[in-house]
Amino acid sequence: MHIDRFEIVTVQVSARTTWLHVLLHTNLGLVGVAEASLGNRRELPELGRFLALVKDRPVPDVETYRRRGRSMAARGGLRAATAFSAIEHALWDLAGKAEGVPAHALLGERVRDDVLLYGNVNRMTSERTPDGFAASAARAVAAGFRALKAAPFDGFPPRSDADAVRAAIDLGIRCLESIRAAVGPDIALKVDCHSHFTEAEAVRIAERLEPVGLDWYEEPVPAADAAATARIRDGVQQRLAGGEMSFGVEGFAPLLDAHAVDVVMPDTMHCGGLAEGLAIARAAADVGIAVSPHNAAGPVSTAAALQLCAVAPGVESLELQWGEVPWRADLVEPPERFEDGRMAIPDTPGLGVRLLDPPA
Repeated sequence: MHIDRFEIVTVQVSARTTWLHVLLHTNLGLVGVAEASLGNRRELPELGRFLALVKDRPVPDVETYRRRGRSMAARGGLRAATAFSAIEHALWDLAGKAEGVPAHALLGERVRDDVLLYGNVNRMTSERTPDGFAASAARAVAAGFRALKAAPFDGFPPRSDADAVRAAIDLGIRCLESIRAAVGPDIALKVDCHSHFTEAEAVRIAERLEPVGLDWYEEPVPAADAAATARIRDGVQQRLAGGEMSFGVEGFAPLLDAHAVDVVMPDTMHCGGLAEGLAIARAAADVGIAVSPHNAAGPVSTAAALQLCAVAPGVESLELQWGEVPWRADLVEPPERFEDGRMAIPDTPGLGVRLLDPPA
């Protein structure tokens, strides 16, 4: 079996979001699918250098591909890491389909049958007000989520405008207070700060948010600054989470070594793929840090992340970007489904899904 052609398939979701997919076609008719979404990008030229490692040659096992391409991904930045990870996912999909087993069966021993989801309602919330966020959160809870996340500090103003900065902080806090009032005390509420704050601001804002009862406080400063993150963690009551754009075990090592976070968030689209995500989860488990894969993309990304969740230690939850478009679940076959806020890990071969055309 060899890869004889590939496709890039994009799905326009909104003005902010494009889901970018890679399909590897083989001479035997099997197709490996993966997602390589980065915001609203409709192309990813970095895919070419990694496709060159697999096209027109026998399909390599994943470890051979990783040996050939990992160092190039590690030094190439986020886009290279995403391209490398996508080809890795597609190879796992092909390997599982060829063997007739789910990809996770080739990764390791299965340790769970389903995973708790948290609904990220940020992109569905076009009205960026306390009432707008509260309405989105209430819809998500009605759909069955028992955990939610929002990023009400997005659109942060320039640092040169001190009055606007204070207003943005106040608005974000009011939005989170409004969400809590709308969903009650039993829903786990997480906030993604997208690294907008200074270290001192991060502590002050966390103190103001204590009555909200956050489940976690995500990346108030860049996760790459492990020392500052560790100081914030030591100075606040909430759990800290971070690491969504880090690559490889080495990229997570500063956070783990410093115990700078309570939860690490490897994204299988960006961290180096499923094998690397498993290594990161094992390293986190060794030091008692929980894992919650970042997954702010489409249903193919979710299918890949579920394969990691099947075998990785310490996984407490998985993100689901929810509510942005009504047809999301039906972009794949079988349709993406969850029940009572949990998603089952499939037993079907490969990643377990086939990409369909979006509705017209």
